[in-house]
Order: sequence, then structure tokens, then C-alpha cells
Amino acid sequence: MLSEENKKNNNYNNLFWIILILINITAFGILIFIGDTKEDYSVNQKKNSYLIGASYMTMNNEFYKIISEEINARVEAEGDRLILRDPALNAERQKEQISDMLDMGIDVLVITPVEWEGLTSVLKRAKKQGVLIIVLDTNIYDEDLVDCTITSDNYYAGVIVGEYFLEQCETAKLIIMTHETTKSGQERVQGFLDIVEKKEGIEIVQKIECKGQLEIAMPNLQEVIDQGINFDNVFCLNDLASVGVVAALEKNHMLDKIGVYGVDASPDSKALIKEGMMGASAAQFPSEIGKKAADIIYKLLNEENVEKNILVPVKLITKENVEAFGIDRWQ
Repeated sequence: MLSEENKKNNNYNNLFWIILILINITAFGILIFIGDTKEDYSVNQKKNSYLIGASYMTMNNEFYKIISEEINARVEAEGDRLILRDPALNAERQKEQISDMLDMGIDVLVITPVEWEGLTSVLKRAKKQGVLIIVLDTNIYDEDLVDCTITSDNYYAGVIVGEYFLEQCETAKLIIMTHETTKSGQERVQGFLDIVEKKEGIEIVQKIECKGQLEIAMPNLQEVIDQGINFDNVFCLNDLASVGVVAALEKNHMLDKIGVYGVDASPDSKALIKEGMMGASAAQFPSEIGKKAADIIYKLLNEENVEKNILVPVKLITKENVEAFGIDRWQ
């Protein structure tokens, strides 16, 4: 016969094993539940997070990297997710990448179009899917498809450079470096021309397509130099082109005779302005564009009203004020 103490011990042992079995069953059930739901409960990602897709014109331009960093910082802080694609100035690739992001179920599309007239069909598909569309830096042709467009005041950027140019030059034989497939490039060139063409003695010698890229601007200007075409000033739609132009002129020992003007006020061009190798540039503010874009994303997701078109002001930078803008960084 078992003693009372032994009976108590047996009861405790039985209770222990029952509790252990129940714990194992519960733990197993939890693991099955987690495996079935496949949710990501990581610290930085909320449940039912939004998916934002971004396609900039090219990521070899620091301007777009800064915009993207500002947006990504806000998206991460909100616990949402960002998909970034680089079309590398290829319009067909950009359409394919946007289509792929639509297949992934993005809620918001942020784009700077490679070609301002080439995205209508894929953006119509985005609207049918209920995707919010935000355009940055340069417009698209069919603005009815867009929820918000945020750009620098591109036309005025050309205007203020043109006004400064006329203060420096009584006469000129001008070359214009262009990017014809982007609205921003067209507007900057047009703003500049609307000012300088009013004055007698200003001659437009040639327009050169360079897609706003250093590696295209430099050899294309070299070709003009090799042809013996006479010019004494160059206006560039952006400062990647300006840096390429300066490199070509320096290579041919022409920099002390040719004035170079641009748009962006990138760190490279500000250094050139400080050294007297460029005349002036109209400053864009990529950090501000990125922050405004991030704010618009979340206002739209919260179904708040936003402005259809937002212009970010530009400022003229010359040798006289370049130090105030910080030479080693974007403003």
C-alpha cells in the first residue's frame, strides 16, 4: 500500500506531465498559425503595410539618389516598404519595370519619366488598379493620370541663368546642350532662350542632344570642336552636361575663352563656379523635393486633398554667392 506521501508525489508527477503536454500542444499550434499566416512582424514593418514603387530616370545622378533617400527614410519610419528600380535612361525598360511593380501590387508609384510622352498606357493601367501616382522633377504628357506633380521651377531656372548671362555678354555665339525627351529639359532651355534671344548680337549656333549626361555631352561637344564650329558660350540643361562640357573645353585648352552656364548647382558645378571655370547655375533643392514627395505620399494614402502641381523655387548661384550654398554638398 502506498503511503500518503507517495500518493502526493505521484499526483504531482502526473500534473507535471499533463502541463508539459498542454504547453507543447499550445506551442505547436502557435507555430502552425504563424506558418500559415506568413506575416512579417519585424520591428520596422507594420501589419498591412503599404508598398511604394519608385522609378527615377537614372540612378547615376546624385540628384535622384538624394530624392530617393528622403522618401525611403519616411517610408521606413512609417513601417512601409519601398521598391526602387533604375531604368538607366531607357524608356522601354522603365515601362517594363513599372508594369512589374504593378504586378507586385504597389499602392503608390513615384516616377521621373525617361520620356515625358511615353508612359500613358502603363499609367492608365496603374489608375485602373487604384495606384496613386506622383511625378517628380519633370512632367508627363497626360497629367490627368497623375495625382500630384512636384518639380523645380524649371522654366524660371532657365530665365534667371539667361538674365545673368546677358549681364556678362553683349554678344555671343551660343551652343545649347539639350535633353529633348524630357519636359524639364525643354522648359529650362526655353526659359533661357526666351530671355537671351530678345537681345541683338546673340546667335544660337547649334543645339546638341546630350540626354543630360556627362558621358554624352563631352564627346558630342568634342565633335563640334573637331568640326571647327565657332562658339564662345554654352548653356546646359543640367550640370552633368555642364561638367562634361567643361571637361571637353579643358581638354582642348579652350576653357579660358568659353563661358559655361547650367542648371542644378551640383557639388561638382559649384566647385567649378568657385574656380571660375563655370559662370553660373540655377540651384535645385533635391532634399526639399524628396521631403515634399514623402509628405504627399502619406497625404494621398490618408485620402487628404493635395495640390495637383507643386513648384519648388530655384536660386541663382554665381562666384559671388557660391560659398553660402556649401560647395561639397547639394543644397
